[in-house]
Amino acid sequence: MTDTGTHVTASGTDWAAWQESWDRQQEWYMPDREDRFRVMLDMVEAVAGSAPRVLDLACGTGSITSRLLARLPGATSTGVDLDPALLAIAEGTFAGDERVTLVTADLKDPDWRAGLPHDSYDAVLTATALHWLHDGPLAALYGQVAELVRDGGVFMNADHMIDESTPRINAAERALRHARMDRAKDNGALDWAEWWQLAAADPALAGPTARRFEIYGEHADGDMPSAAWHARVLREHGFAEARPVWCSPSDTLLLALK
Repeated sequence: MTDTGTHVTASGTDWAAWQESWDRQQEWYMPDREDRFRVMLDMVEAVAGSAPRVLDLACGTGSITSRLLARLPGATSTGVDLDPALLAIAEGTFAGDERVTLVTADLKDPDWRAGLPHDSYDAVLTATALHWLHDGPLAALYGQVAELVRDGGVFMNADHMIDESTPRINAAERALRHARMDRAKDNGALDWAEWWQLAAADPALAGPTARRFEIYGEHADGDMPSAAWHARVLREHGFAEARPVWCSPSDTLLLALK
């Protein structure tokens, strides 16, 4: 693994267990999380082949990258994030893997691309991360992403995309989803706050976790515009085609082809 930022390593830490714990916590919110990853990687292979150069945008612990490399061993991945705790887990997970580069960067910084090892990618992928940006900064980020995707390359964003024109459908889906989450919680599932409490108590992650909350606070929510908004903005920024390739009642995997 090539590292262009400063992350924590700790001898003896079970990074695979932390990665697994993060996945389980995320699946409490999104039980169909693996479905979207499967379709995402199907479309990467369909568009970019078996050895793509990938940018894992707002990579977190590297959930996309780990599945990418398991599915397409010839791929390479650049993971970009600002969260020092999640990047510490990613660094531990991919230690020694020369296919992976991790970059510390703030996607709200106009110069965030300066630390990337490449200026062009076959695929830029992100999941459940960009909803913390408001519409204006997200549209600006889409313009920057469009400049990184090669002609014929692909961008995919799997995230909460809410259609405000269907409030009754939205309310019914939300009520059922939260009822199921409550039942899973009764069976011991960790939520976001509880997971971070565990991270703060781990000697290897205590420092990065403290820095993480200095950066982000408890939680930051931006806007969650509809899939139609995402498709329109991506086309306005230079993508030739854009549409959903997977969806649930609350989430969408939107693909844009350069």
